Amino acid sequence: MIAEFSYQILLLLFFAAVFAGFIDTLAGGGGLITLPTLILAGIPPISALGTNKLQSSMGTATSSLLMLRKRKVTWDEVKPLMLTAFIGSCLGTAAIQFVDSQALSFIIPAALLVIAIYFLFSPTPTQDKQTPQVSQSTFKNAIVPSVGFYDGFFGPGTGSFFALAGVTANGKGLIKATAMAKPLNFATNIASLTIFIVLGKVVWVAGLLMITGQVLGAWVGSHFLLKTKPIYIRGLIVLICSAMLIRYSVDQGWLSR
Repeated sequence: MIAEFSYQILLLLFFAAVFAGFIDTLAGGGGLITLPTLILAGIPPISALGTNKLQSSMGTATSSLLMLRKRKVTWDEVKPLMLTAFIGSCLGTAAIQFVDSQALSFIIPAALLVIAIYFLFSPTPTQDKQTPQVSQSTFKNAIVPSVGFYDGFFGPGTGSFFALAGVTANGKGLIKATAMAKPLNFATNIASLTIFIVLGKVVWVAGLLMITGQVLGAWVGSHFLLKTKPIYIRGLIVLICSAMLIRYSVDQGWLSR
């Protein structure tokens, strides 16, 4: 399997995962780096989604463990939310299997571009606690599984969406919402990954290599949590994501038609 990739591609995948793990812990959006990198490496879109889940699962596992150990979040408060996030992600991953693979080669880049633009211009949530806009039951049984469904179906930006939901809907401060987003994102990643593995949609060589990079990047990023202005990180993410999508479009011959 390793013979299918050049050493240059393997290095690209590794360093993309390191960078993604780092910035995902700081501001979210790591999938906007890893998913187009996997597609650019020549991996079919549905397998790119599955492989992306393999490597991102380890990144979110690392950051989740650190958040729990630092007592930024407790197991009792996230356990019921992780369950509904898990269920939502399972449903989303099952749904993506019914989308035509040829259509995915257009849908994924287009969706990545839309999410990247949203990611850049979305307002940064407030640091302070607010009045919850929905009940805890609605948050757990509707909002969390909806974000989980999105992660199972597509994925990039899920950590940011969980944090945004925690602030705007559940009234948490940004630090608390960001910390809680880590285990929720881990639950959705594991749910989706399990289905992709069962269906044989994971490229193990690429995924295992990127796991190493994700863990390293997430570990470093957890020590800089919220110490860097998110807008700068977001701008860099969108720039890199856009560049890779343009390169992919050129490779596919879309821009020359």
